[in-house]
Amino acid sequence: MSRSGWRLAACCVAAGLALSGCVSFAEQPPPAKWTTQPQLAPETGPGQGGGPSRNGGGGGGGPGGPQGQIPPPEGCKDFNPAVIGTCMDTIDAVAPFPNSDPPAGLVGERKSGRVMQVQRGSNPNAVITLPVDGTTDGGLLGLALSQSYTEDQLVYAYITTPTDNRVVRFTAGDSPKPVLIGIPRGPSGNHGALMRDRSGSLLVATGNAGNPALAADPKSLAGKLLRIDTAGKPAKGNPDPSTAVIASGFHAPGGICVGVDSRPWVTDRTPQQDAIHRVDPGKPLGNPAWRWTEKPGVAGCVVTPSLLMVATSVAGNMQNLPLNPDGVITAKPTVSMAEKEGFGRLGAMAVLNPSVALVGTVNKSGGTPISSDDRAVLIAIQPSNANGGGKD
Repeated sequence: MSRSGWRLAACCVAAGLALSGCVSFAEQPPPAKWTTQPQLAPETGPGQGGGPSRNGGGGGGGPGGPQGQIPPPEGCKDFNPAVIGTCMDTIDAVAPFPNSDPPAGLVGERKSGRVMQVQRGSNPNAVITLPVDGTTDGGLLGLALSQSYTEDQLVYAYITTPTDNRVVRFTAGDSPKPVLIGIPRGPSGNHGALMRDRSGSLLVATGNAGNPALAADPKSLAGKLLRIDTAGKPAKGNPDPSTAVIASGFHAPGGICVGVDSRPWVTDRTPQQDAIHRVDPGKPLGNPAWRWTEKPGVAGCVVTPSLLMVATSVAGNMQNLPLNPDGVITAKPTVSMAEKEGFGRLGAMAVLNPSVALVGTVNKSGGTPISSDDRAVLIAIQPSNANGGGKD
């Protein structure tokens, strides 16, 4: 597909926030032909706010959708208004076009490396197939739009190859270019995540490559949270300007989200438990902010001023953790999107607008897929309504 063919099918609502910064690479010129592109806002945590009362699954309506019974899918046709892409495979990477209308974005299939453009009202459109090795828990693990995507149409990806884990950049129709290579790869512990922070830097959560000692080794990029610039170098403002590492000690991260205070949250899966960490860059990782001994398979996350939402890739639900104004978890998680109320197993998750997130399902990786799986789904970002409870 040519770059000029990679476009949104409709104009997008202006984000209302100014873009800053520019990405430029001598070996990769800007698109040869200008097309209508979404107006992007900096990728931040959503504000506290509403959205529809139900996320929608077998019976509830999704964002903007009707309440009541929804017919089951017919092949790749899914009648749930929350579904904007169908018949894909194991979506472990999403990059919404912020504030797009109709809702749209990119999703990535972990095992095949295919990047698909999804949009409400249209069939998924293949953009590029990245060369990945999905034979372990790795593959295509994260997508992030360039801060100046409107101009350069650059996308960043975190992938597993036969020799390493790495960050690459690409535009539609071009071969991917390396940004950061040499992140250790192993028989397990390859899973990770990627997102862009408020400054335009890239956050990369890396697995320990099946060797916990690497996560504690300051010379290794395994088991770390990295903060890099778009050239793969340590980002400006890192606590130690000589290194991209801002936190150490991860096993198999499932997702990253950043709140209004700019502090990252990282979900992680260990042999003993699942956990989420609130990272204080440059300081020891410490104890998790929350842990799940039942190991639901924590994956993508979204954080608001009052709520932390964590998708699960094994339990197939959303874990909702209430936060106080200091960002401290105040009660046990409440569960939503379970069983018929949900969409099965959930993978990557990212903010599309202050009320809605884009989530990918991973039912074709150990779940019970239906005819329209795997799917790109819109879910409501809910304010906290938890009452009482206490930490485990």
